[in-house]
Amino acid sequence: MTGLLTIDTLAAAVDEHEIDTVIMAQVDMQGRLMGKRFHARHFLDSAHHETHSCNYLLTVDMEMEPVPGYASASWAQGYGDYMMKPDMATLRRLPWAPGTALVICDILDHHGDAPIPVSPRAILKAQLDRLEAKGLSAMMASELEFYIFRESFETAHDGGYRGLTPVSPYNEDYHLFQTAKEEGVMRAIRNGVYGAGIPVECSKGEAWAGQEEINVRYADALTAADNHVLTKQAVKEIAFAQGHAVTFMAKYADEPAGSSCHIHQSLWSADGAPQFLDADADHGISAMMRSYVAGLLTHASETTLFLAPNINSYKRFVAGTFAPTRTVWSRDNRTAGYRLVGENTKAIRIENRVGGADLNPYLAFASQIAAGLAGIEAGLELQPEFTGDAYTADGIPEIPSTLRAATEAADGSAMLRAAMGDAVVDHYVHAARWEQSEYDRRVTDWEVFRGFERS
Repeated sequence: MTGLLTIDTLAAAVDEHEIDTVIMAQVDMQGRLMGKRFHARHFLDSAHHETHSCNYLLTVDMEMEPVPGYASASWAQGYGDYMMKPDMATLRRLPWAPGTALVICDILDHHGDAPIPVSPRAILKAQLDRLEAKGLSAMMASELEFYIFRESFETAHDGGYRGLTPVSPYNEDYHLFQTAKEEGVMRAIRNGVYGAGIPVECSKGEAWAGQEEINVRYADALTAADNHVLTKQAVKEIAFAQGHAVTFMAKYADEPAGSSCHIHQSLWSADGAPQFLDADADHGISAMMRSYVAGLLTHASETTLFLAPNINSYKRFVAGTFAPTRTVWSRDNRTAGYRLVGENTKAIRIENRVGGADLNPYLAFASQIAAGLAGIEAGLELQPEFTGDAYTADGIPEIPSTLRAATEAADGSAMLRAAMGDAVVDHYVHAARWEQSEYDRRVTDWEVFRGFERS
């Protein structure tokens, strides 16, 4: 697999006039890539050591509005700089961007002395450090779903994102004929992402018209999160180049199914042994896995904010759409929020089906590890497996149905505060409350159409 570069192979590619631009990227609160494009010569000469960005990037909302009230950065503090320190292990070619390489940066204080605790990559690394102290590592994979439209991004924007036409006229779940019509885009995505050093496994049609899914091979949690944000960037850029708009919104319209991001997770020892497998136990579920999954379930409401971070995220939780509404675990049951996969094999893992395609993978993965570790440390017992239709069952816990409810659960979580620190929890709770307040003051199309004449 091509794509990954060292500083020496980058220099050689620059000498051969194959690469002339290097993107230095950081991850913002929404899981987007932000940064600068450097001439490759300047990157090789000096920028590979560091560059800087305004610290407001970790206090802005989706619209890039500087939000007041954060402790980490504000107008009162002058919105100074953070250091962007390249993680050279992430340096790679971008086959879909001619002559371009990219490196993901960690965010440090202005002098480069310490990571910024509220930065998404630092939050995940802190949880991985907790695992490492126990001789463990986390393996993760995220399945990304999205919609492709016939219209371009420009046309979609100019039309107010209304009346868009999905590339398919009908449900294309596993549908090889319909997805053959989309193969010009999807083949370019698969090959582009693979060429960037990200091990793509497959793509497939999903459960609504115009909906696709792309799957990347599991990896250590940090690599998996990096792969997630890069794949998302690739999908948007490649679709744009071919004149198509795409969306990773959790629910882009009333009728279509939502777009999910299922998170597969397991723990492994330092010497590479699967810690979720016990060949002598029922279904191969080890005692560690039982406690880990019990932690996920016990703290499910508290971690929902990191799986469903936007107002729109909660429109996806609709019964009968393969999006979960209940926080129970089950074996190979897609109505449950948590599904046991790979039972009785070394690939045994738990699939969290709660998250939407709009999540930030670093925050989502970190919250899962924190909850799982809480379960292990407390020796929690796993509840009996749920069987049947979780959508219609009585007496089982529900996923928070609104951003407001999820925010309050996260804010009051002693587990999250102990695992991540008050500064991190307060930062993202503040972001969620801003999102809620911005929505609450808006007049929606639904309200106007319903009440303009008849109220």
